[in-house]
Amino acid sequence: MKFVLIPDSFKGTLSSSRICEIVSEKVQKHFADSTIASVPVADGGEGSVDAFISAVGGEKVKVVVKNPYFEDMESYYGLIENGRTAVIEMASCAGLPLVEDRKDPRKTTTYGVGQLILAAAERGVKKIIVGLGGSSTNDGGCGAAAAAGVRFFNKEGKEFVPVGGTVIDIADIDLSGRSKALEQVEIITMCDIDNPMYGTTGASYIFGPQKGADEAMVEELDAGIRNLSSVIAGVTGKDISQVPGTGAAGAMGAGMIAFFGSRLQMGIQTVLDTVKFDEMIQDADYIITGEGKLDSQSLRGKVVIGIAERAKKQNCRVIAVVGGADDGEIEKAYEMGVTAVFPINRLPQDFSVSRYHSEENLSYTVDNILRLLAAR
Repeated sequence: MKFVLIPDSFKGTLSSSRICEIVSEKVQKHFADSTIASVPVADGGEGSVDAFISAVGGEKVKVVVKNPYFEDMESYYGLIENGRTAVIEMASCAGLPLVEDRKDPRKTTTYGVGQLILAAAERGVKKIIVGLGGSSTNDGGCGAAAAAGVRFFNKEGKEFVPVGGTVIDIADIDLSGRSKALEQVEIITMCDIDNPMYGTTGASYIFGPQKGADEAMVEELDAGIRNLSSVIAGVTGKDISQVPGTGAAGAMGAGMIAFFGSRLQMGIQTVLDTVKFDEMIQDADYIITGEGKLDSQSLRGKVVIGIAERAKKQNCRVIAVVGGADDGEIEKAYEMGVTAVFPINRLPQDFSVSRYHSEENLSYTVDNILRLLAAR
């Protein structure tokens, strides 16, 4: 038999790689002669580079770039597909953990992300996958753009590198100096949220507080992103402010479209394309996937449903092992291609308690599922 293991992480409890290890061990126990393909999934945030390398092979390339406060740090990107594709996780140089007790989205930058993109492009890759998530920034991707040669000017005509607190000062943008190395590179941005650039559901209001913004600062940041949107529209002739996902990662989603010509794509679709999932499952008996909670967000195309929809086209059976499940959404999941859903929690415990038993609960649940399959 062939099993394809392709879970998302259970946030705060189990990494996708660890889930693959546990499930693989149980498959080998009950189906000793089976073939197992393991594809740990990451959503674009921290761990995405390692997940891609683990799934398809590759290497990490280290690069000295700027951290969120323009200080030098050693970061990295992944090289996969024999060096044809680079994978960059924004969190590796603009992540929230990097600012520690200095949280202030008015002052942080995505400059280092642009340096990573440029380094990969200059190496000669044909495709760059950029994962958004876990950022400490709210600069609309202006820092990354500046690192790639895009120039920003205030109303006095003075050039500067905008940060969250100064995007309000942008009066003009010159795209002509963008590095030529980027012209022949396809750039795909992994983005699993659909927030617009600004407004009460935009970058600053939804994600600013977790980055250290109080109520007044949120309004200040939002005004800056509104200004950026207006200037981008004036320069490019396109209003991208309401494009789903442009508000991701401090409006980095918007910056990836406006400054890098990227397209935003659900993370799981990017992963499935990269690992050639459709080919992988052609002879699969079971696909085992999962995520922390199966709910209405899942139905919008996240990991479990993204996998199920593709598997359904080939009549493949999909078993979803999840931390929890919203009863009202399970029926819809079945309609979208999931064969069966198994929550792992065995006792009526609060998450604050059960999270410390996730590994044993997952192991127990998967063992029972496979016992049943083996008894058929």
